[in-house]
Amino acid sequence: MIEDGTGLLTIGDLARATGLTVRTIRYWSDEGALPPVTRSSGGYRLYDAESVARLELIRTLRELGLGLDDVRKVVSGEKDVASVAATHVAALDAQIRSLKVTRAVLSTVARRGSTAKEMTLMNRLARLSAAERRRILEEFVDEMFRGLDTADPAIRERMRTMTVDLPDEPTPEQVDAWVELAELLRDPEFRAHMRTVAEFNAAGRGPEAPAGASMWFARRLVQSAAEARQRGVAPESPEAERILRDLLGGADPAVVLEGLKAGANDKVARYRELLAVVKGQGLASAHRAEFAWVVAALEARAGS
Repeated sequence: MIEDGTGLLTIGDLARATGLTVRTIRYWSDEGALPPVTRSSGGYRLYDAESVARLELIRTLRELGLGLDDVRKVVSGEKDVASVAATHVAALDAQIRSLKVTRAVLSTVARRGSTAKEMTLMNRLARLSAAERRRILEEFVDEMFRGLDTADPAIRERMRTMTVDLPDEPTPEQVDAWVELAELLRDPEFRAHMRTVAEFNAAGRGPEAPAGASMWFARRLVQSAAEARQRGVAPESPEAERILRDLLGGADPAVVLEGLKAGANDKVARYRELLAVVKGQGLASAHRAEFAWVVAALEARAGS
């Protein structure tokens, strides 16, 4: 405290009172977070007792990670602590999510023994924003259904609105699956094949077919095949023939077989598996075995 009876403090006094360094206090003062009350005749900055309390607040806010601009607005009264804290929480949440993705990517790199080039690709793809992931999917769906007005609109809408975001805490397997999925959606051969699948769907629907009928058939197919496999029914058996009759109704088995074989392509099946893994559902939910059973049963009939 300077000996002039005013009770004012120098930066050195503040440093001794708070344990902060003179350099830190001077910097905060220069940035406008702790303006001096006045200056001495020699030009030195002087502070009052209230400045000590303000300095403690600045230190607390800085320790919590707030930038000096926000700190200055809080101590000057331009912003309240609650709103600044809420903004900072949102920023921390984003940082935490980013760190979790980084951890998952590094775990995947370590497990796979990836090269530097592969690691760079995985990191870039895993960090795509939600908007960028949405754009990739929408471009894929638009190309798949462009001009196919008779395709089942429920399938188109389901694919367009499908969530392909990584969760907040992705596992290495989910990061791995998302990277492979992002690459697959850009693969010209896969896109061309999925276009063929959509064309089969459009060609097989009459004008009176209700929206969602294709999805209903797929669910019934999976259920029937799963039950058959659980009971040990062989695709070439007479029992399988009865199951097919119940499943297909009046549909032409040859047409259904052609469409299912397009959908049973390894890349299409892998696409379903990758979606399931990214969404945390596991490989079994892709139903590769069930579709294969129905294809085998239809092929057995076609050859007889």
